Amino acid sequence: MMNRRDFNKSIALTAALGFAEGSEPGELVAANDRIGLGFIGVGNMGLQLMRNFIRTGQVEVLAIADPYQPYLDQAIEKTMGKAEGYKDFRSVLDRKDIDAVVIAVPEHWHAIPMIMACQAGKDVYVEKPLSHTIYEGRKMVEAASQYKRVVQVGTQQRSGEHFKKAVEIIRSGQLGKISFVETWNNGNDWPVGMGNPPDSDPPSWLDWDLWLGPAPYHKYNPNRCIGSFRSFWDYGGGMMTDWATHLVDIVLWAMGVNAPSTVNVMGGRYLMTDNGETPDTVEAVWEFPESPVSGKHFIVRYSYRGTNAHSPDKKVYGMEFYGTEGTLFVDREGYTLWPEEKPIGAWEHVADSGVVNGAGSPQYWPHALNFLECIRTRQMTNSDIEAAHRSTTMSHTAVISYRLGRKLRWNGEQEQFVDDAEANKLMTKEYRKPWVVS
Repeated sequence: MMNRRDFNKSIALTAALGFAEGSEPGELVAANDRIGLGFIGVGNMGLQLMRNFIRTGQVEVLAIADPYQPYLDQAIEKTMGKAEGYKDFRSVLDRKDIDAVVIAVPEHWHAIPMIMACQAGKDVYVEKPLSHTIYEGRKMVEAASQYKRVVQVGTQQRSGEHFKKAVEIIRSGQLGKISFVETWNNGNDWPVGMGNPPDSDPPSWLDWDLWLGPAPYHKYNPNRCIGSFRSFWDYGGGMMTDWATHLVDIVLWAMGVNAPSTVNVMGGRYLMTDNGETPDTVEAVWEFPESPVSGKHFIVRYSYRGTNAHSPDKKVYGMEFYGTEGTLFVDREGYTLWPEEKPIGAWEHVADSGVVNGAGSPQYWPHALNFLECIRTRQMTNSDIEAAHRSTTMSHTAVISYRLGRKLRWNGEQEQFVDDAEANKLMTKEYRKPWVVS
């Protein structure tokens, strides 16, 4: 008689062998069975995700990979010592008892394990931003399609009930014609920020070469690694890919559009005195063609200040949609509506808290539940990989405009900058062998 563990192994093996040959996926996991999960990357975000998945009672965490030994030990402890630990993520993908993996590594490492997981017949939850380059993102979309995998991207605001309500309001036309959307993050780490620690030998409990992976080799520096890697172009895109991706994702969803037509970014690392590379002050503006909401062109702005935290209504981040009939603000706490000051047609000031019981962001819990449900049903997730790729691409176009120092035209259908070979070259990168996306 086949026991539950053998059943899971059989299903995983079928997925690994069958889907690559084009067979149709069914319900890989029985409705009353636990889903075998592997975790790749268990730092702050990875550990939060693990807690939420364990809390569902629907999973069994079987394997964990992280080249940073303290994180690996901490995560294994959270499973009461039941999960196997590895430095190399490939050991997780080799296991036939794992149905899905959760990838929460630095963004320069998102594409390779995600694509390999699809090839191994695993469904995937991958953190945002989806990719480190536009080219990588499209390859990840193609892998999910080719191997018929369920993919959830960590733009978890799409699972928030009040975000869904805010999108409904915007799409209903209640705000009138919308010509401008503003998004922002503000904070103050001036003047020293991360500081300026010297390069050194890596600590014994970190596999630095594996952590770097496809990135160019650089001597170890603590700022390039745990917690602050996004401030270096080799591993991330600063706040533009980290936080702006969350915000513009809601804008694309609400306005019913896929891509801007132009992007223009200004800024610099003007005031911070640490060894980071990404800007501490930035203004990005995208122009869009007609939206289904208004039938008109509109623009979107993203602002980041890392040296001054003052913000309207003390909201250090958020999205604000400005229409001819009213304004809507939304963040992870809820949304607020204001009518235009007109003698007629005004509505009552409304605030709707969207906080849901759960660790960290209120959307993590329903986002995890949605992923597990889609593994069983094979339906599209709330943060479908194609939509997430478009949002991430929007942030990448801004990074490229910033690095070139000029306005760019973008063709969203072809995923190319218009008549600009220099900009198109920055849609991909050189990979350090053997880690290559091709």
